[in-house]
Amino acid sequence: GKGVLVQGDHFSTKDEALGLCRRILKDTASVLIEEKFDGEEFSLQCLCDGKTVVGTPLVQDHKRRFDGDCGPNTGGMGSYSLPDHSMPFLRPSDIEEGLEITRRVAAALWEETGSPYKGVMYGGFIATKNGARLLEYNARFGDPECQVLMMRFEGDLVELLLAAATDGGLANVNRPRLSDEYALTVVMAAKGYPGTPEKGGHIRIGNVGAARVFHAGTAVNDSQLVANGGRVLNITALGSSVTDAQAAAYAAVDAIDFPSGFCRRDIGWREVVRERSDAE
Repeated sequence: GKGVLVQGDHFSTKDEALGLCRRILKDTASVLIEEKFDGEEFSLQCLCDGKTVVGTPLVQDHKRRFDGDCGPNTGGMGSYSLPDHSMPFLRPSDIEEGLEITRRVAAALWEETGSPYKGVMYGGFIATKNGARLLEYNARFGDPECQVLMMRFEGDLVELLLAAATDGGLANVNRPRLSDEYALTVVMAAKGYPGTPEKGGHIRIGNVGAARVFHAGTAVNDSQLVANGGRVLNITALGSSVTDAQAAAYAAVDAIDFPSGFCRRDIGWREVVRERSDAE
């Protein structure tokens, strides 16, 4: 996520690494150094009632600020979800590993705290040649990973959430049901993000068609919609392919007047390339 620096992308030598550590330590008390994993990232968002872990369809986020997955890490600049609930680069064993890790984390939380964890368990994973590896957990849905799932969700979301809040409740409800469509989200962020964002920029939302605009960092000032955070809007569209969903999402982006905002123009690019290759 935001603030992570990766060897080979953001620094190369030991001296450069030490220089970054010195800079970080001017503002914070510690630096965390973790093993680097090579592979493609995926997000697995689960519901847990303390005993049962229920997974939702996988999502791929785009963490880097610039097109082509370049530049600094962010909280997420866009995501996509596929109707087969997986990702083309994943093996079934990768998905099962992600679920098993989540089950083990839920069990460890119960053992350590004496209370069952109930709620959302959002894991960020990376598929390596040695299997799925965990990057992070959050006790919430992902942003922008949640938006693509909400566009595809069919059924009673409140029923699922109430079941997660009940001991053993998820064992007695139907699993999440989603439409057989592709979904893609584009994040519009304020200038300066992932650093200090420029707040107060005016936003005018035009005709976005069937796309949906999720407000993430907005406010109303003198009856005018303005930016009030780093990631400001999540524009989400459905389609019969990632290519179609991407085209619909960017058509909606182009209908929004946000002069002090920006977005990546290549969300879903890996899957678009795969679709084009399959078509050829």
